[in-house]
Amino acid sequence: MFYSPFPDVEIPDLSVYDYLFGDLTNEDAARVALIDPATGAETTYGALKAQIDAFAGALAARGVDSDTVVGLLCPNVPVFATAFHGVLRLGAAVTSFNSLYTATEIESQIQDAAATWIITVSPLLAAAAEAAEARGIPADHVIVLDGADGHPNLRELLSEQRTPPVVTLDPATHLAVLPYSSGTTGTPKGVELSHRNLVANVEQSRVIIDLRDTDRVLAVLPFFHIYGMTVLLNLALRQRASLVTMPRFDLEEFLSNIQEHGCTYLFIAPPIAVALAKHPIVDNYDISTVHSVFSGAAPLDGETAELAGHRIHARVMQGYGLTETSPVTHAVPVARDDIPLSSMGVLLPNTVCKLVDTDSGGEITEFGADGETAPGELWIKGPQVMMGYLNKPDETAHAIDDDDFFHTGDVATASEGGWFSIVDRVKELIKYHGYQVPPAELEALLLGHPGIADVAVIGVKDDDGQEIPKAFVVPAAGGDVTADDVMAYVAERVAPYKKIRRVEFIESIPKSSSGKILRKDLRTREGAATS
Repeated sequence: MFYSPFPDVEIPDLSVYDYLFGDLTNEDAARVALIDPATGAETTYGALKAQIDAFAGALAARGVDSDTVVGLLCPNVPVFATAFHGVLRLGAAVTSFNSLYTATEIESQIQDAAATWIITVSPLLAAAAEAAEARGIPADHVIVLDGADGHPNLRELLSEQRTPPVVTLDPATHLAVLPYSSGTTGTPKGVELSHRNLVANVEQSRVIIDLRDTDRVLAVLPFFHIYGMTVLLNLALRQRASLVTMPRFDLEEFLSNIQEHGCTYLFIAPPIAVALAKHPIVDNYDISTVHSVFSGAAPLDGETAELAGHRIHARVMQGYGLTETSPVTHAVPVARDDIPLSSMGVLLPNTVCKLVDTDSGGEITEFGADGETAPGELWIKGPQVMMGYLNKPDETAHAIDDDDFFHTGDVATASEGGWFSIVDRVKELIKYHGYQVPPAELEALLLGHPGIADVAVIGVKDDDGQEIPKAFVVPAAGGDVTADDVMAYVAERVAPYKKIRRVEFIESIPKSSSGKILRKDLRTREGAATS
């Protein structure tokens, strides 16, 4: 096994609320927790805690308790923190929705998660209300934070000034959040993360990610995604930093917010790193306050990282994680200048891993003449590993073995210096701009098109080296379906990040004798076509 270069840390036996806000001092209470660039409004830590308590009290008065699952459909605005932590304050669980989801996608997650309440904002209400109605959730269980006729709103709930009940829970086993992940294949599954999972991962991350109370963090990566939830929201709150929220990414607005609010720390995904490295508009803004850029959600190539860091005079690092690991397992420490920019860093404290040969199943332990191991599937063990997939014991058993190692589906190498690099993927999942796109979901959708006889979807590289979904389509006999037809059919039925970006028509889909799509053959075909 491979171990962290850092000693283990003690994981507090606390709920997320008690961990983040239980020891709030008067000095910290006066610090600014959240900044809304749209209005300039600032929320102190003391005010945030009071809002969380009042929101929790109002929910409890309406019957929300530790057995309730609450759906949260909300972009990055300050009230996200109030709603999210207000629910957790009661011991209820949050299942977060992608803000781009259609009503159908929201309804599917509501049904699977057994959510009985939804919290949203007015711009997203149409989809939320349609999904709620389809699942029999009444209007008074759909809270519209900024207000809408016929629904409770944040102002009225906070004005009740109710005291939340005393809640006793076991942090190790009590469900806190239920984000959805596609795992290594298939359709999205509810990932059961406990209070201990979330507390542990913040406590582990504090050792490596050098975020301080003097930092201002530009929060553009979505809080509904586990990366934004843990590394931006919870880690920043634990460190008493200030969060400048952005509901959606726009490069000019992104740069303007850095300049206007003096942001010092950026948490990004690789497409933003590409923009920082190459887009000419970057030179029009003074972003000299930025000292650190941390990239995650998908691998960032070393050349882009170097260009971005050199251009904005900041240190660029990256990390690695998965929804199933709360999410961080690896990160580059600030003090390690010897680690290549292309690396995802070293193991977090309290975390061990294995590299397993995908053919033989044997553990890889030897280093070659170049100081690196052969590639192997990365298996992770630590307190941040999920409890399991919701109502899917077989898939949980497939993902977490008897020794409690989570099988990531990613192929990595280890170096003698202790750092790791992702080099390939066993799993079929596509990562588009950091979002998970399961090929099986798109294939099932496309097979409903009358002009398509068979289809397979894989991830391919675009001109910027980012992964995009491509469909290989076998037309139905006598059909005249076009590439534009295929792309439009999908676009009308899924969130924008799941759209098919390329189409190729072929005579047959390569499959094994058991009928499984041979994606490796399609990747070989794609590579031959682009070489």
